[in-house]
Amino acid sequence: MTDQGKAYFYGLGAVLLWSTMASAFKLSLRYVDPPQLLLYASLTAIVVLTLILGARRKLGLVLSCTRRQYARSFLLGLLNPFLYYLVLLRAYDLLPAQVAQPLNYTWAIALPLLSIPLLRQRIRWWEIAAGLVCYSGALVISTHGDIASFRFDNPLGVALALGSAVVWALYWIYNTKDERDPVVGLLLGFLFGTPLVLIYCVVFSDPRVTSVPGLIGAAYVGVAEMGVGFVLWLKALKLSENTARVGNLIFIAPFLSLAFIRLFVGEDILASTFGGLLLIVAGLVLQGLGRREAGGRTPA
Repeated sequence: MTDQGKAYFYGLGAVLLWSTMASAFKLSLRYVDPPQLLLYASLTAIVVLTLILGARRKLGLVLSCTRRQYARSFLLGLLNPFLYYLVLLRAYDLLPAQVAQPLNYTWAIALPLLSIPLLRQRIRWWEIAAGLVCYSGALVISTHGDIASFRFDNPLGVALALGSAVVWALYWIYNTKDERDPVVGLLLGFLFGTPLVLIYCVVFSDPRVTSVPGLIGAAYVGVAEMGVGFVLWLKALKLSENTARVGNLIFIAPFLSLAFIRLFVGEDILASTFGGLLLIVAGLVLQGLGRREAGGRTPA
């Protein structure tokens, strides 16, 4: 198999794992609350990432960072896993999975929009257009297609789902300045963030979980979402001749996720959900085409 073929293999593996997450979140939350789910998923992720770094003989890098890098890891851990997943899982607790998942997917539009003030990047016409198309899709999903009424079944859940997209975009913006091995940075983020999750769980929930299905669900999230999926995606990007070839695979995820939600969670997928998701993906495609065109005009 060629390197590009391996890149597609690893990329599709990551996409397949991530596509199950909406269902895994929703099913797990039947047995545990968001802080409990996050606590045990984070602990699992620490074990998985430690084993991966150990197998790659890079575990020593975790102890050889500078004070500034550890401070950055604390900030990143505050964003992910602590804040991001607490907000996201609460959104899933309040909303149908078919609504929460596409709304969270708007992080890819929030990312360039937030880069304008934070990284002092210029806004371009296609970024504005992509944002309008993407968030119109979010509006369609949130109102179940009744845009004129501007009425949401659960305004708090919608706000949390969109808020999680903003937090995730902020995480990646601040992560761009991290020059360490990505898996090392991710593990340190979990090592700093998980104690915060534990404190939150002690204060607002209960860290003691006796539900076996809940623990299995949390372990699956820790392995598939936070650990293996991330590493597979990094491997795919590294092997690909062009990152765009692998990057385009991510557009499969939200549609595959809807199929899993229907199959495993039992939700009837509304036409408004599918239509809104098409708009969101169209906005992301427009964003990608605009970025590619602008990149083509930039002197090498």
